[in-house]
Amino acid sequence: MDEIRIRGLRVFARHGVYEEETRLGQTFVVNATLYLSIRRGGLADCLEETVSYAEVCQFLADYLQANTWKLLEAAAEHTCRALLLRYPLLHGVELELEKPSAPIPLPFDSVSVCISRSWHRAFLGLGSNLGDKKAYLDGAVEGLRRNPDIRVKAVSAYRTTKPYGGVEQEDFLNAAAELETLLPPRELLDALHRLEQEAKRERLVHWGPRTLDLDVLFYDDLVQDDVDLTIPHPDLQNRQFVLEPMAELAPHFVHPVLGKTMRQLLDALPKEG
Repeated sequence: MDEIRIRGLRVFARHGVYEEETRLGQTFVVNATLYLSIRRGGLADCLEETVSYAEVCQFLADYLQANTWKLLEAAAEHTCRALLLRYPLLHGVELELEKPSAPIPLPFDSVSVCISRSWHRAFLGLGSNLGDKKAYLDGAVEGLRRNPDIRVKAVSAYRTTKPYGGVEQEDFLNAAAELETLLPPRELLDALHRLEQEAKRERLVHWGPRTLDLDVLFYDDLVQDDVDLTIPHPDLQNRQFVLEPMAELAPHFVHPVLGKTMRQLLDALPKEG
């Protein structure tokens, strides 16, 4: 990934815990690294194919002056997010926010907060087997699209599938979706749970019927096993209703644990009938 670097941008703004800091203001120093591909802009010698560092500097100044936060951490967090939402060509941002005049009663040069934020690639599983199944899946996709921290890149065809897990119930309608998201895994899961709640999902029986079921299948190449969130989603290599839509969306995507593509995992399943 290529980089555009901005160093020592001075912005007079009003951030701080103390009342006099937000009333009187002070100078902050911004250092930013923008991660993107600049090849097309470089080859074409065309500003529209890259990101204008002059425009970014003005955006940073305007944004930090238009808002007020108590903590440097909050200022950095919100500013990173605003940059990534404002400039679609950006993949990630590293931002350092310095406070040379911080209220510290000791000799010092500066204090700063430095964070890195970026878009992440995630795949979701979608399912419903109660009521208007298609309407529930459509509503989930629209709900994802309404979230500014999520970009829906693709949605697979909807498939009617048999229930999995041994509970007697209606057939499911299943699909998969490919996203780009600024949300870390647990916050993404929270967003999915809110959409399930909007669909009035009830968790009464494990693997039982549900109006809407949304699962994080993959998140970049992340491997984690927490109490309430395991990535990649457990046992997906044995689930045809997951592998078929995944193979449609990303046949060459490699399972980070098993080392096989979605197409290879689907082809390895026992043939039904």
